[in-house]
Amino acid sequence: MSLLEQLNADMKQAMKDKNKDALSVIRMVKSSAMNEQINLGHDLTEEEELTVLSREVKQRNESLSEYEKGDREDLAAGIRLELEILNNYLPQQLSDDEVEAIVKTAIEQTGATTPRDMGKVMGVVTPQVKGKADGKTVADKVKNMLNQ
Repeated sequence: MSLLEQLNADMKQAMKDKNKDALSVIRMVKSSAMNEQINLGHDLTEEEELTVLSREVKQRNESLSEYEKGDREDLAAGIRLELEILNNYLPQQLSDDEVEAIVKTAIEQTGATTPRDMGKVMGVVTPQVKGKADGKTVADKVKNMLNQ
């Protein structure tokens, strides 16, 4: 089932359940996905759907950190709820150990030895972890492993 089909089904269920929070988030994601589909001019592939979802999650994570810095717990709570709903659409997240294993393999494949080689490693790692791990976390792991 494609992301849009899943969102439509979940939107109907949220309407029946009168779940306004879920309905709002689903509508936002559906709108983003449809805009992306219009911009690309074709149905979204699974990878493109992951890109849309990852973008939505990233935006909310950034908002959450800003609200927490500004001591706005009321707004942060709403963002946490949105993230919880969005996480239902993302694939199972990789553990730290799994990410480290992927990074080690990529470092060996590229022959990277210094932090200047980070771009090469990230080029190999990113497609493997897309939507399954936070990009900042992956970049930090790559940086740490190359600094050793």
